[in-house]
Amino acid sequence: MDEGTLQGIGTILTMIAFFGVCWWAYSGDKKKDFDEAAQLPFSDEQESSQNEDK
Repeated sequence: MDEGTLQGIGTILTMIAFFGVCWWAYSGDKKKDFDEAAQLPFSDEQESSQNEDK
């Protein structure tokens, strides 16, 4: 195997990994988890505002 063949195989493996991560990230099963993670920066504000209301 020459260097060009190895680079080609590496490129194909990297492309497969990239598309795998994209498929995983955009699958409907993960939407709930990502929505919860998106709200984490605001969880501190919600807790403090609830404590002020008491």
